[in-house]
Amino acid sequence: MRRVLLTLTSLAVVGDAVLLPFYPQYFASRFGVNDASLVGNYLAAMCLVVMLALPAWAALARRVALLRLLPVTQLAAALLCLCSAFSNSMPVFWLASLGMVACKASYLLIYPLLMSQTPRQQHGSLIGLLSVIVHFGGIGGALLGGALLGLLPPGDIFLLMALADLLQMALCLWLRWHPRASCATPEAEQEQASSPQAAGAALWRLGLLMLLFYCSAYLVRGFFALYWQQQSGIDNNLLAAAVFALPAAMALLGLWHARWRSQRGLAATAGLRHLWWLGAAGLLLQAQPWLPLLLLGRCLFGWALFQLTVWLDLQLFRHSSPARYARDYSRISLCQNLGVLLSSSAAGVLVAGHGLLAPFVAAALGLLLCWLLSPVLLREPAPALSQGVCP
Repeated sequence: MRRVLLTLTSLAVVGDAVLLPFYPQYFASRFGVNDASLVGNYLAAMCLVVMLALPAWAALARRVALLRLLPVTQLAAALLCLCSAFSNSMPVFWLASLGMVACKASYLLIYPLLMSQTPRQQHGSLIGLLSVIVHFGGIGGALLGGALLGLLPPGDIFLLMALADLLQMALCLWLRWHPRASCATPEAEQEQASSPQAAGAALWRLGLLMLLFYCSAYLVRGFFALYWQQQSGIDNNLLAAAVFALPAAMALLGLWHARWRSQRGLAATAGLRHLWWLGAAGLLLQAQPWLPLLLLGRCLFGWALFQLTVWLDLQLFRHSSPARYARDYSRISLCQNLGVLLSSSAAGVLVAGHGLLAPFVAAALGLLLCWLLSPVLLREPAPALSQGVCP
């Protein structure tokens, strides 16, 4: 079951990322629209739809088993993909594609389902694995989208996204009917019996910290490729994509390193405080004009970003209980998506007013603010990271 659910997640992430970096080109070629603000509003609307849809799906999943719900939502997403592919009207496209995004958001509940089937001592390694899948799935989807846009008409991309949704639906149906697939393991049941009830106030404080963290971490994403090309003087999209993907490579390295330490019984050595500093230092190094320092900063930032993401997600599941994972995750996801939404708006304002270096400085200050606030919001000292997710 775990392997199939991870495959489902990979398909969903790749499908979501196929057009994500290329909506300006899509709107220009399909509808003849070159308005950057309209594209920005569309991306913001997508984020807002996910923020609103996920809690609704989580509430419904409390009454309907997730493996019964997902085939229906993925079929609906596939049908709306077809509507988006053949729509020649901008308003109809907005309605169909945003409805598609709302249906696709249901797959995010696979994350808490996987966590509920995993013993707590393995949560760190599973979160790390999912983080790597999200990193590389997003990059793989973007590269696939870039290649396909040069070969196929723009509308055909949505046909391929519909195919991915149908594959996910087929996997869900197979998982429901497979005699060896089980939605509960003895380990998960034991964990559920011994897990404490989630503290609502603690989760909302964690959500506030995650909002600030995601706003800071994603602040440099939107304009990084342009910044790299400006600093390097190399007008090569493939090279810019490779440098942009360095944090994903560091996430994969972090996952391998965690498993290597775990196999040898080595304890974590770095604390949370050092990772906030490391991430801020990496951002400031990326603001330097010397390319080796920029690349070093990109790697340091990627390493800290992976470790901090895993640690913060661990706090969510530490405060929650398996029976409430889906509901609590949907609430925390609301804060995460709001942080990403704010970062997109803030990045544009910073670049317009202060240039391409401003997001790096602002993001570094944001991470240092997270470091100052984390003991207050979490109401505990910054501990050493556990579960083998820290160097």
